[in-house]
Amino acid sequence: MPVESDGDRAAPVAAGRHPVHNLWRLRRYLRPYAAEFAWLLVAGLAGTAAGIAVPLVVQRVVDGPVARHEPAGLLQLGGLALVLGVVEAALIFIRRWVQSSSAVGMEAALRADVYAHLQRLPASFHDRWQSGQLLSRITSDLSVIRRFLSFGVFFLVLNLTTYVVVVLLLIHLHAALGLLVAASAVPLLLITRRFGRHYHTASRRMQDQQGDVATLVEETAQGLRTMKAYGRGPELAARFAAGARTLHDTGVGKGRLLANTAALLDLVPNVTLGVVLVAGAAAAAQGVLTIGELVAFASLQLMLIWPVQSLGWIIANGQEAATAADRIQEVLDTPPQIVDAPDARVLARDAVHGRLRFERVDFRYPGASAAVLHGIDLTVEPGETLALVGATGCGKSTLLSLVPRLHEVTGGRITLDGHDLRELRLASLRRLVGVAFEEPTLFSMSVRENLTLGRPDADDDEVRAALALAQADFAYDLPWGLATRVGEQGLSLSGGQRQRLALARAVLGRPALLVLDDPLSALDVHTEALVEAALRQVLRASTALLVVHRPSTIALADRVALLDDGRIAAVGRHSELLASVPAYRALLAAEPPAGVTDATPGRTGPAAPDASTPDGWGLVRS
Repeated sequence: MPVESDGDRAAPVAAGRHPVHNLWRLRRYLRPYAAEFAWLLVAGLAGTAAGIAVPLVVQRVVDGPVARHEPAGLLQLGGLALVLGVVEAALIFIRRWVQSSSAVGMEAALRADVYAHLQRLPASFHDRWQSGQLLSRITSDLSVIRRFLSFGVFFLVLNLTTYVVVVLLLIHLHAALGLLVAASAVPLLLITRRFGRHYHTASRRMQDQQGDVATLVEETAQGLRTMKAYGRGPELAARFAAGARTLHDTGVGKGRLLANTAALLDLVPNVTLGVVLVAGAAAAAQGVLTIGELVAFASLQLMLIWPVQSLGWIIANGQEAATAADRIQEVLDTPPQIVDAPDARVLARDAVHGRLRFERVDFRYPGASAAVLHGIDLTVEPGETLALVGATGCGKSTLLSLVPRLHEVTGGRITLDGHDLRELRLASLRRLVGVAFEEPTLFSMSVRENLTLGRPDADDDEVRAALALAQADFAYDLPWGLATRVGEQGLSLSGGQRQRLALARAVLGRPALLVLDDPLSALDVHTEALVEAALRQVLRASTALLVVHRPSTIALADRVALLDDGRIAAVGRHSELLASVPAYRALLAAEPPAGVTDATPGRTGPAAPDASTPDGWGLVRS
């Protein structure tokens, strides 16, 4: 996947936009849990009220039973303080129990929406983005957002409320000392503003670097064979170490910033507390304050230390969530370019004849300066097989990708039985089109699940027929037959085996249109001949468009279209083009000899066992 340049990354905060703007946009994920959040807030405030009441009870104890030596009153007020403590503990337990379930629910809903949106985005979007960056957004970034929306927001409201209520009580107990405590909020505000500004930038940098490291790990895992073959392990390890070191340094910088701010946030209330104790003791000595009021004042002020100390954590968590929301919205704000039209229609398989027509089709990749396809005029009649041939890079695979609308034409149109493909529902169109690529993709699931990806309701006989057609009966000889998991990217199988399974998957859905991008390139001569013989039967029932490189595969086609530099240079039967088009003869003459083997010539069985794995196959039971 192309590496995303620094210029491709969006700025952490758009000009004139508040850092928490994108985080505020995610508030809709809180709405389903609004009632729970309200009850949590009530429970939190009630628990805080119980905690605040304890110092006031202590004041009564000191100024009442203790001063007057009344044991009975002491027991009563002491019992009240104990009850308040138990109530506070019970409310905290209930709050945390409910809070956890709502937090996970919010994260799950957001993750599902992001994943669904990624599925709707075109292939060109995924071509431009590092997979590690997308992976870090849908995993770690969403976890950061969940923590803040479920815990950070709650404690921000709760702690601010606690701070205001306690300060008002302090002013009520002693106006001068209370105003001194209130004034300490000014340096706290200045400290937190500066911290928030710098921490936001550091958070964005670190989250981007985490995505870069994730990309390095993924690419190394997927390219392990190539890395080992070229002996490039030390170089890639050094590259990873450099990325990890950069991430480490950024994390340490963030930690230092948080530590410095936490120290300052701890210093301000403690200095204020020291001043209050000295001034309060003097006031008590002068009779302005009672001993009980001084104890209550100090106890209430001690309750402010936790809200102030936690302020650093809440702001840090909020800034991380804000940068995570920026990164998530970069994905969600990317509009899908290939979507259903408002009046899109559904075509049933039985109603499709299969006449495929390209009318003055142009195509240019997003951001590219030159078009790949120019004015393509081509018609494939129902039941006809048309082969596309041409030099590498002439646009053959791109032309095929326009049929299932993996890319959208930028000029002209493509019709199926006279219907513009853009007028059909995507789901309907893609059920009508069977696709097999030269580089087949198999998912980390069982062989059967891979085969029935486009036709989940296929029965055993249909699966067996598709495997027989693709000469993929080796699937039954795998350790657990069709229940065998093929592993990520299907790399536990040979290239030819993967191609044959992909071909079986394409024909299993009985498509009206069959789009095959050189699907036999990894097969040996013997297997290729067997597959071609069986494939002829399938092609008679479908309209087919093939990209071929081997002269032997061209024999499957009724007609051949020569593509040259994104334009149709000639169309006709193979024999006609061979006789009348020098460029066609030259192209075929330049083709390498057929006979690229699956593993060893003539072998069509399972891939050779891998001695490094317990069962010799690198496969696990489904």
